[in-house]
Amino acid sequence: MKKYFGTDGIRGTVNQGHVTGEDFYKFALAAGSFFKIKDKKKHLAIIAKDTRISGYMLEPAIVSGLTSAGMDIITFGPIPTNALAMLTRSMKADIGIMITASHNPYHDNGLKLFGPDGLKLSDEVEKKIEKLIDAPKNKLLVPVKELGRVKRLEDGNSRYIEILKSNFPADFDLKGMKVVVDAANGAGYKAAPKMLEELGATVIALGVEPNGYNINDNCGSTYPKTLQKAVKQNKADLGIALDGDADRVILCDEKGTIIDGDQIIGMIATRWKLKNILEGGVVGTLMSNLGLEQYFKANHIPFVRSDVGDRYVKETMRDKKFNLGGEQSGHIILGDFTTTGDGLLVALEVLFSMRKGKKASKLLKVFTPVPQILENIVVKDKSVITSKACVQAIKKAEQLLGDQGRMLVRKSGTEPKIRIMGESHNKKLLQQAIQIVSKSIK
Repeated sequence: MKKYFGTDGIRGTVNQGHVTGEDFYKFALAAGSFFKIKDKKKHLAIIAKDTRISGYMLEPAIVSGLTSAGMDIITFGPIPTNALAMLTRSMKADIGIMITASHNPYHDNGLKLFGPDGLKLSDEVEKKIEKLIDAPKNKLLVPVKELGRVKRLEDGNSRYIEILKSNFPADFDLKGMKVVVDAANGAGYKAAPKMLEELGATVIALGVEPNGYNINDNCGSTYPKTLQKAVKQNKADLGIALDGDADRVILCDEKGTIIDGDQIIGMIATRWKLKNILEGGVVGTLMSNLGLEQYFKANHIPFVRSDVGDRYVKETMRDKKFNLGGEQSGHIILGDFTTTGDGLLVALEVLFSMRKGKKASKLLKVFTPVPQILENIVVKDKSVITSKACVQAIKKAEQLLGDQGRMLVRKSGTEPKIRIMGESHNKKLLQQAIQIVSKSIK
């Protein structure tokens, strides 16, 4: 059991719990000490963030911790999470730190850590860092002569865009296409419209005026209604909605229909199999729609489920040697090109598939989803789901569904919530099963 890290780094309400300047200094000191090999060479950490007001408070704390551990630092300011992952690897940094709370509201913040390979840290490494967090500081602090230096680079988004475009043929462009992009007033607010415009698209940009407080506020992938409206009003070919750190994407076709991650994964897998570039099969999660699994089975595409969280998707992809995986929420990993979810890269892959005049409504309607109900319940203590009453309620609900559906009840790894998911073609039965569990938790 980890003390500080959740399913995706550290996350919570700012100035509460572990999301304080003091604790982030300790995290950075511990992480810097772990990744710093004991030799005379200097070591590099790179830091990026999304657009939350609290980034101004937390970034200096992280800088202080890392330099105290003897690491040199480059800061980039707001860039997407996968831009940081790519740059960590391409710049041969020892560690990359993204200050973000992803799709959470502005009053939350956190951090995601990447190793020199551009991959999110494993549970094993996080546990080792946690031990250092609790170690006496004087054992980690370096002599004054070994303190790190800090510099700021402003070209992080440009570097990232060039890396993204290099994954596609040099003659690929979006001339004649109209695209709406909602950057959620988050980390992709510069990179998203700039990349699409450089490729020649007519771009209608939403969510590109961050003020520190409006990240994910009635915009982005968690609130796609704004995108739907703009796509229909502007008669666009495609709508793209990112989340706060741009590592997930939800799409909208030209008719205004929202396309979730499962349909996007289904489309990419089908295309990649046809082009003989799908390796092994596809990794989904426990939340992936049953309809997607049935579609893959009918089309002889191997499919396995991992725990929820794109880090676990990536670990399963690596173990199975699969090159495609992702989540219904829009975290999708194109394994030949990246080490973590990347909303812009996935959007480019879809636009590349549309380049010969294909309509998004036809391209992205791959399978018929099994009806699914999701309910998120705010709780004071997430361990409520291990109580006797709740365990019995879950068992009762599962028995009620029998072989007509599927039920999943889990703790959120990023918020104080219990997430209930059920799916079945029998909607009445499904609602009854969800209600049994929901009542027990409430």
